[in-house]
Amino acid sequence: MGKISFAGLLKSQQEFFRSGHTRDLNFRIEALTKLKNIIEVREEEVLNAIYEDLHKVSVDGYATEISGVYDEIKYALGNIHSWAKPEKVETPVFLLSSKSYVQKDPYGVTLIIAPWNYPFQLLMTPLIGAIAAGNTAILKPSEISANTAAVMEKIINKAYAKEYLHVVQGGVVETQALLDLPVDYIFYTGNAAVGKIVMSAAAKNLTPITLELGGKSPAIVHEDANLTHAARKIAWGKFINAGQTCIAPDYVLIHTKRKDEFLKELKKAIHDFYGEDAAAHPRYCRIINDRHFQRLSALLDTKKIVYGGNTHPADRYIEPTILYPVEWNDPVMRDEIFGPVLPLLLYYGLDDIIRKINERPKPLALYLFSDDQLVQKKITAEISYGGGAINNTIFHFVSHFLPFGGVGASGMGSYHGKASFDTFTHFKSILQSSSRIDPLALRYPNKSFLMKILQKIKW
Repeated sequence: MGKISFAGLLKSQQEFFRSGHTRDLNFRIEALTKLKNIIEVREEEVLNAIYEDLHKVSVDGYATEISGVYDEIKYALGNIHSWAKPEKVETPVFLLSSKSYVQKDPYGVTLIIAPWNYPFQLLMTPLIGAIAAGNTAILKPSEISANTAAVMEKIINKAYAKEYLHVVQGGVVETQALLDLPVDYIFYTGNAAVGKIVMSAAAKNLTPITLELGGKSPAIVHEDANLTHAARKIAWGKFINAGQTCIAPDYVLIHTKRKDEFLKELKKAIHDFYGEDAAAHPRYCRIINDRHFQRLSALLDTKKIVYGGNTHPADRYIEPTILYPVEWNDPVMRDEIFGPVLPLLLYYGLDDIIRKINERPKPLALYLFSDDQLVQKKITAEISYGGGAINNTIFHFVSHFLPFGGVGASGMGSYHGKASFDTFTHFKSILQSSSRIDPLALRYPNKSFLMKILQKIKW
């Protein structure tokens, strides 16, 4: 599909949106219900495609890609009436005989651009918000996860009219052509480098935007931490999906007093999860393509590997790997790793690592392992990051009740649950006044005594 066809697609969606169909809550409910039903019908096909792309077996494919989509749809269906209801707000006393409310309006035509690492979930979840809020959507899955993209095209394009929801395939050229369109909202998930391109394109049309990016998300293991618990949570959060998770612990900061114990527990946790040979474990994923495999392989400093390090280029396999000792200026600490390589850094005091983290781009997530409430308060108050967990990893992402998003270099805006609805909604403020009483009469130019009155009133 070329640029001219993209313009035609945009026009058809604009016309459909202006018809008013998507503003009807029953229409939105039917669309969400249809989405759930068609995913159920094609569930096995989706899981097979995810396996082909990432070597992710069905149990993990369902847990990380599909179950959350079902939950989001169910939650949206149960709350859409209350979310869409106009919200009454207070009215200033000097506007007597008026009332104020906020109307929830859809933006119009939205563009959702998804990544390859969780290709199904990270397209469908924002789509649920767009549908619930009453928008149309042009959907661009990643061409890197081509098998999953093809299934999503079948799911959407066969179930919905293209003037309402439509999947567009393609690479960089097609994505740039879509970004050139004057859509009403853009939702992008991916890396920061492309995020800058997306934001620049949006600026040309003054298009509002959500950016879900990434960054180097630290895991802090304080001296009072339960090391067995911390090691297992970090190992699971880091090596699920072979580390190709935007909120995976990117590196570990371990208190110097607990380094040896923690390293022992971390090695044990990885072995317990994946056995002697993770390559033979059915639930260990592969790197998405050769380019990323080569990039990650270059980070495997043989002088610092204390666990793992084995690779199989033909299979794009990289063993769960621990690097130690690592310094802040090492190559592995320059950019987000996005793979199964885990650096360990030592620290002595919290103030030092707070300063070091804050000197870097703001991370998407932060994980702290400590039961000390003063430490918890200090870390959460003094470090800026998108979101995170205390004595856990990853799971803050799955809650309907916690808006998910980044800050600074890790993104802008949020979604999940009601936050998804709000993201794709324009909050229109309306003041409704009476035509019989004019509370502003004293402010008109012919009322010269207004200032004297105002000076005597204590608002």
